This record gives sequence, C-alpha cells and structure tokens, in this order.
Amino acid sequence: MSEEIKLEVEHRIYIKPSIATPPHLQTFKLSLLDQLSPNIHGNITLFYPHTTHTLPHFSTKSQLLQTSLSHTLTRFYPLAGNLHDATTLHCNDGGALFIHSHTHASLSDILEAPNFDTLQCLLPSTDNQTSTNAPMLLVRFTSFRCGGTAVTVSLSHKIADIAAVIALLKTWTAACAGQTPPRDPELAAGAVLFPPRELPVMTASVSTVSSENFTSRRFVIEASKVKALKKRIGEGCVFEPSRVEAVLALIWKCALSASGSETTSFERSVLFQAVNLRPRMEPAVADGAVGNFVWPFAVTVEEEAHLELHVMVKRMRESMKEFVESKAKRFSEDGAFEAVMESLKERDEVLKQKSVVYKCSSWCKFPLLEVDFGWGEAVWGCSVNKICSNTIALMDTRNGGVEAFVTLDHQHMLLFQHHHHLLQYALLNPLVNHHI
Repeated sequence: MSEEIKLEVEHRIYIKPSIATPPHLQTFKLSLLDQLSPNIHGNITLFYPHTTHTLPHFSTKSQLLQTSLSHTLTRFYPLAGNLHDATTLHCNDGGALFIHSHTHASLSDILEAPNFDTLQCLLPSTDNQTSTNAPMLLVRFTSFRCGGTAVTVSLSHKIADIAAVIALLKTWTAACAGQTPPRDPELAAGAVLFPPRELPVMTASVSTVSSENFTSRRFVIEASKVKALKKRIGEGCVFEPSRVEAVLALIWKCALSASGSETTSFERSVLFQAVNLRPRMEPAVADGAVGNFVWPFAVTVEEEAHLELHVMVKRMRESMKEFVESKAKRFSEDGAFEAVMESLKERDEVLKQKSVVYKCSSWCKFPLLEVDFGWGEAVWGCSVNKICSNTIALMDTRNGGVEAFVTLDHQHMLLFQHHHHLLQYALLNPLVNHHI
C-alpha cells in the first residue's frame, strides 16, 4: 500500500493505574543513563490477523487491553507519570494515553508491501502536548476492515530501552490472560547503579533532521541467505560471525558504497552499535530492570582495505570485546560516573574527525513476535524512525532470518536499495509472511 491510510478515532482515554501510587513513591529518580537519553518516544507496532478463535469484537479486545494496562501500570507506575525535571519523574498517575481507532483498509494492504508513510499513520499522537507534560506511554489500538488488529506501543526513551519494553509487554500480556506476571519489575536498579548527577552542557545525543530529507526501507535476509553470508565471511575469520555481525557488515559496506558515490576518495566511517549492558555488568542486572541499560560502542573503518566483509566483522568483534572488558565492567563499579563521562568524551573525539556516521540497534533475540494479548501471536512487527538518518534497526524473522529497517538520505537510498551486493542476500520489502 503506497499511500497513507485514513484512521477514525473512536476514543482517546488516559489509562490510570488500578491502584493509586502512594505518596512516598511519587518522586521517581532517573538514572544517569536515563538523563543522557533523549526525550523522544520509540515505537513498536505489532500486527494480528483475525481468526475464528479470537475474541469476537474489537470493543471487547479494546476493553481487555485497557483493563489489563491499568493493572500493569500499578506495577510500572512511573510510566503513568510525567517528566518533572532533569533527574526525576512525577508519578502523579496522570496515565498512559490509549487511542482506539479503526480503518477501512485491510491488514493485507499493510502486509503486502509495508510502506513507512502508511505505518506512520498507526503511531499514537499526543495532540501537540509539550515534552514536559506529555505522557511517558502511548498506545494505539487499530482495527482493520478484515478483522485484523494492530497494537502500537510508544514509550519515552527517558525511562525505557527495548528490554524494558519487553518487560512491560510480558506483564501486560500476563494481565490480559488473568495471570500473575513472573516477577515484579525492578524500578530502582538504574538509579542505584547510576545515580543521577549534575551534568555539563553537552551536545544532543540524537541529531535530528527533517524527515523530508531521508527515506526508510525494509529488507529481509532469509535464513538460508544469512547462512550463506555467514559462510562467505567465515572463510576470512578465525571465528564464526553472528547473524547480526554478518548482516550489519553487509548493510554498512553497501551504505558506504552508496554514500561514496559522490566522492572519488575513501571516506572514514564510524558505526555505533548499541549494547545491552544488563548481562555484561557484574553482577548482571535483571532483564526486567526498567530504565536505560544500553550504551553504544564505536567501530571504525579507516581505509579502503577495511571494507572487506570479514575485516569489518573482525573489527566489530574486537571493538565489542574491548568495550565489554574495558568499559562495561567499570560501569558496575564505584567509578561508574567517571567511566560514563570518559566514554562520552571518547565518543566526542571520534565524532570530531570527518566521518560518515551510522547507528545500529539490534532487537534480534527479543521475543517481540511472541507477544500475545489474547488473540494469538503477532504475524509481524515494525518500528518507524521519524528522527534521524543513517540508522539500521535489526529484528528476527520467525525462522532465523533477519529483517533490517534502514534509513538513509534520499539520494543514498536510491543507490543503496539497488546495490548488487546487497541484493545477492536481501529482498527489498517483500510480502510479509509469518513463516519467513
């Protein structure tokens, strides 16, 4: 579907915690890493087909989502508050914004050839509220003509990374099923490990440009192609590359080729990869810890010889190893603040050098497609990037393949999406098939 869809909003409601947050919990401290995170919302949209075994009416499904979300917010009460200042949230039970809308489009219109303008229509809107009083959590529940549905969750990066989103979804879906969640979220872990601090004025952690200047495209690398790519790269490595390393090296190489079409000389490039710190700290932090426990490390290619895929993968592996051993473990110690500030300074030094910069986040191994609110697992999930160019987001397909959402400047994307090396392995925006 190549054009925007029209959605009619049936209702907008603020879902409050089912039990009021007691006064002694109404001031919630952000962590140092939360402070450094941009005050923007990330999003994930999950799509569900209609089957004869699901709940019969959209209103029934919508009411189930609202009631279960209310119970979930009792456990995740900071998500029902507002940003108070640079270091705290006001847990005032203002609520999460829930929007129920419907469209005359069919789910198949979306899945036949996903279009990012269309997908953007499914994002919840705050009606131009300011960043300080906007809700931390927004949800949009959309019903399609065919009986299919979509659930979009939009959560502020000030309080959550993807692992925290998964923790929220696990508790929410358990509440939908009338079950007790496996564990309560760890809400205070971030501020204990990374106490908030007075910070010097720094450049923004996310540089934004008008979305009119960049384009997002979806690529699917099926499991057999991932295997072939890994085998090709492995011939030049002493280790077997991971799926993410192999796919990311291919995308990075082809993106650099597209960007270099305007120049005759080699351009240095930096790739920032986001790392989940939870399992890499000593002791490890629980998966359900709410907040930001991610940090980017830099991988560089500084000469043309570095553009061989096996060399790029080696540099990724070496940079990751160095980061985990020299930085991540220091984040667990008393000198965490100094380690964080040192890492920020090093990042600034890297960015001062003339480079083509890319950012990657991988959601592979996170069970997004297993999210079941009571009418089966999702057939597909996606995230819409409206913020910045030169980004790569990776997700699993159901059988071990990788789905990549790539955002580049318009002119670079025109070359990138037709790059012959990329198309040896990747399909450009194929039909969504829940078996791939």
